[in-house]
Amino acid sequence: MSEVTLPLAYRADVEILWDYHDMHHTIRPTDVAIGLGSHDLGVATFTAELHHAGMFPRIVFTGANAPTTIERFPRGEAVHYREHAIELGVPDEAILVEPKATNTGQNIEFTRELLAEHGIEVHSATLISRPYQQRRAYSTARKLWPELEVVCASRPLSLDDYIVSIGDANRVIDMLVGDTQRIMLYPGRGFAVAQDMPPEVEAAYHRLTRAGFTTRLI
Repeated sequence: MSEVTLPLAYRADVEILWDYHDMHHTIRPTDVAIGLGSHDLGVATFTAELHHAGMFPRIVFTGANAPTTIERFPRGEAVHYREHAIELGVPDEAILVEPKATNTGQNIEFTRELLAEHGIEVHSATLISRPYQQRRAYSTARKLWPELEVVCASRPLSLDDYIVSIGDANRVIDMLVGDTQRIMLYPGRGFAVAQDMPPEVEAAYHRLTRAGFTTRLI
C-alpha cells in the first residue's frame, strides 16, 4: 500500500525542492493555455477552472503516454484531459488536442506547430503543469519558443495535499528529485535554458538521492 504521509526525516529537503520548482508567477490573462500531459488529472481540472475565470480563450492539451500513464489514460493523456475539461463545462470548440508528445520539449514544439497549422497566432501562454514541473516547463519553453511570454501555473495545493491527491509520497519525492536533476542537466544538452540553483536546493537534492529517491533519475 502506498504511503501518503511525508516522512519527517525528508520533509525539510522535500519542501526546499517543492518551493524551488514553483515559479511563483502571478496568473493573468494570456492568449492560450497549454496543459502538459502527465499522470495528474489535476492539470486538466485547473485548466478548466482558469478558462472559466476568463484567463484564456483557448486551450491546447498536449501529451501521448508514458509508462506511468498508459493504464490510467489508455487513449492518451491529452485526450483524457480534453474529456475531463469538457465534463467540467469547457466548450469543445475551445480545446485543441496534441496527442503525440512524449516529453516536455515535444509538448512545446508540437503545440507551437499545431497552433500554426490552425492559423492561431499567440504571443503569451499559460503553461499548466504538475507543481514540480513548473521550472522545467518554463526553462524548456524559453529555449524552444523564446519569443513566447510564459506564465507558469499549477493547481494551488499544499505539498501535503498534493501528495494525498497523488496517493504516494515516495512517488512525489522521486519526481521532485528527477525534475531537479533535469534542471541541472538539460541546459548542457540543449533542451532548456539554464536556471539558477541555490546551494540549499542542490544540497537537498543530493541528500534525497543518497536516501534512495532515484527512480526518476536519468
